[in-house]
Amino acid sequence: MANNIKPILCVVTSHPIRGDTGEPTGFAMVELTHPLDVFRAAGIPTEIASIRGGHPPIDFFDLTDPVNARFWKDREFRDALAHSLILDELDPSRYSAVFFAGGHGTMWDFADSPAVQRVIRDIYETGGIVSAVCHGPAALVNATLSDGSYLVAGKKLAAFTDEEEAEVKYTEVVPYLLATTLKERGALHEPAPNWTEKVVVDGRLITGQNPASAHGVGQAIVDQLTQKS
Repeated sequence: MANNIKPILCVVTSHPIRGDTGEPTGFAMVELTHPLDVFRAAGIPTEIASIRGGHPPIDFFDLTDPVNARFWKDREFRDALAHSLILDELDPSRYSAVFFAGGHGTMWDFADSPAVQRVIRDIYETGGIVSAVCHGPAALVNATLSDGSYLVAGKKLAAFTDEEEAEVKYTEVVPYLLATTLKERGALHEPAPNWTEKVVVDGRLITGQNPASAHGVGQAIVDQLTQKS
């Protein structure tokens, strides 16, 4: 069905510590496995990358989630995760889409990464999809197009809300509030009530608010890629 679609690049954080708290963090496992499950069902190939490469730190490691459990038992997935590619070494032209998974670690290494900014700009400006869920839209905070404008300016999107950040009591821990910062960049942030699924599609920008939105973001990416193919 999807044999002619280029791979989806799935990017996770390499940052292991939540601010000055000393608490471990990383990427939210459910926010990687649930979209991967959708991509796999559609027959679209994927690659996993991180900022520094190698085995990325995992947060919300919940094996009671059946999708997480199935992937954790999958040798191919475990190997791809253990040997995640270094984002800066990749050629964006090889991918149909880039997807940024969330987890609090993203708040410390996505926004200011030149590799993140380059991959987003190159994929978006050549007709590919840029997507993210929960804290993954931290990748969009400083992402600009070739004309210097922010990619999110004037675009509708979803991201982890300031209210959700307050509920988990990390408002004073994270280096910035994600939704507020995206709005400062000109984004049209569309929040839903805390922890409810919210997926926003604005052309080739596909975003989701929280872990509950991960599957829906994956499905929206597949729907758009398979309509094109």
